[in-house]
Amino acid sequence: MRALLVAAELLSASVWLGGLVAIPLVGRIVRSQLGPAERVAFFRALGRRYLALGGGSLVVALACGAALLARGGWTEAKLVAVALACALLVAVGAGVVQARALTRARRAALEAGDPDAGQLRLRARARAAAALRVAIAALSVALVALAARLAG
Repeated sequence: MRALLVAAELLSASVWLGGLVAIPLVGRIVRSQLGPAERVAFFRALGRRYLALGGGSLVVALACGAALLARGGWTEAKLVAVALACALLVAVGAGVVQARALTRARRAALEAGDPDAGQLRLRARARAAAALRVAIAALSVALVALAARLAG
């Protein structure tokens, strides 16, 4: 049973982390190839699909990790892992809310007939979103590193 949990956790974490690497790459290409309206539509569709795949993978990875942590006594490292996992879930939830709000703001600017309307405000919000994505990635990598330490 332990081997199955470890395999599921590794596969799920790989999908989650792979998405964290792939999405910014795709984003750079899309921003250079598509117009404002097409970008908004593309990122809205991508976000919804990745939330299902990546979010589901994150939940599976965390659930398998929790099942593995439940074995044996509790240590400081296990408590840190739980704290990191909780922080990651909060950050991901904030990221979803932030991404939806940014999409709505960009769509509203397009519907107003001026895709450049409010660009300074949108840029500031986009920088905040980028900072949150960096935090999500850092929490994810820290959790994987700690899981490797706990497994070894």
